[in-house]
This record gives sequence, C-alpha cells and structure tokens, in this order.
Amino acid sequence: MSSVETGTSSGHGFGLSSRDVRVISGATGLLVVTIAVMYAMATTPLAALNRQLFAYPIVGVLVYGVAIGGGEYVAERGVERGDLGIAALGTGILILAFGIFGAGVLAIAPLDLRVEILAISAAVTAILTALVATYVYGRAKSFASWGTYATYAFLGGIGAIAIGTFVLPELLLVGFGLVFLGFMLRLGWEIWRVRENRTASTTIQAIGVYVAIAGVFVHVLQLVLRYALSRNG
Repeated sequence: MSSVETGTSSGHGFGLSSRDVRVISGATGLLVVTIAVMYAMATTPLAALNRQLFAYPIVGVLVYGVAIGGGEYVAERGVERGDLGIAALGTGILILAFGIFGAGVLAIAPLDLRVEILAISAAVTAILTALVATYVYGRAKSFASWGTYATYAFLGGIGAIAIGTFVLPELLLVGFGLVFLGFMLRLGWEIWRVRENRTASTTIQAIGVYVAIAGVFVHVLQLVLRYALSRNG
C-alpha cells in the first residue's frame, strides 16, 4: 500500500504554495465524491458486499488492499501516459473501493444518523490531516522514513488480522489499529512528497494524498459509527 522514496528536505518552514493548494484541493474533491458514493450506496445491495467480505476479516482486507493498490497504480500510469481514460478508470476503482467499504460501514447506522456520522467523520479527518500537514510543513527534515514505517504498519496489520481471523480474535483490533496507523504515516509521507517534489505531477500527487486521506477517513468512520450507536443505543 505504500512505496518508499528517499529524498532530502528543502529546509523551508510552514507555508502552502498555490501548487500545494491544487494538490490538496484535488485530493479533497476526490474524497467528497467518495463520501457521496458511500451515502448513495449505503441503501443498495452493494453495502452488503462489505459485510460478506469481512465475514472473514483477512479476506476483506486483502480484497480492498488489492483494489486500492491496483486502482492507484492504474490511475497513476494513466496520468503518466496522458491517457485520460486509463486515469479515470483507476480513479473510479479507488472511489468504488473506498465507497463500497464506507457504504458497508454506514449501512449499519439508522437513516437519520448517516449524514451526521459522515459529517463528524469528515471533520475529524480534516483535523487529523491539518495536524499532520502542520507537523510536516513545520519541520525542516525528511519524512522519507514514514513511507517505510507505513509499509511495516500495513504488513504488521495484515499479519495480525490474518492471525486474528483464524486463531486469536483479540488480534483483530490490533491489526486494524496498525492499518489505521499505516494510513496516518502514509498521509505524512505523501504530504512530505508534495512539499519536496515541486516538479512532480500535481495530479499524481493528489491521487496519492487522496488514498491516504480516504484510508484515514474510513477508519475514523468506523470509530464515529461506534460512538454514535452507543450514544443512541
């Protein structure tokens, strides 16, 4: 779910350029579309697909992992080749993967709570993203290692979920926590890449940031859902 890139820090402090804003705006736009897809799909049979996949948690993790990794790869290759059709296909796969997952989570909530849950989740995700971005832009250092740490967190999470699925259910929570941590680390790494790689494609960077933010969002969504259900239960 994360590739590793080395680099050196430019040494500048906090501050967003117009280019940075374009990248973040693009990622935010994709997330808004994804949230709309989640809401629309929550009332369709596709929402049940999520529950079926996670009947065995490791199956759900692997299926969504392949869909997200594959969608990102296709989207980025399409952008690099100037093929808008391929880029749109990859982006569509990403939106559907995150959308179906989120719809499956949201479908558990009563209809009258769904908009509130999505809104709170979006607000919490925005705060987390702002905190990570402030930290990355506020420190004149390389965050290349965060890409490596994210990979370790993802692999550790998958391993824990696999063991939890078949042997020790208590490890499931640890596994999902590690995957969440992986997306947070990847978010910092992606933001650092935007800060450092001023000549890279803004579209490709926006896709990378979107994947990280969407990954954080779907994990926050699950936490907010649990809170909302316990509050109204």
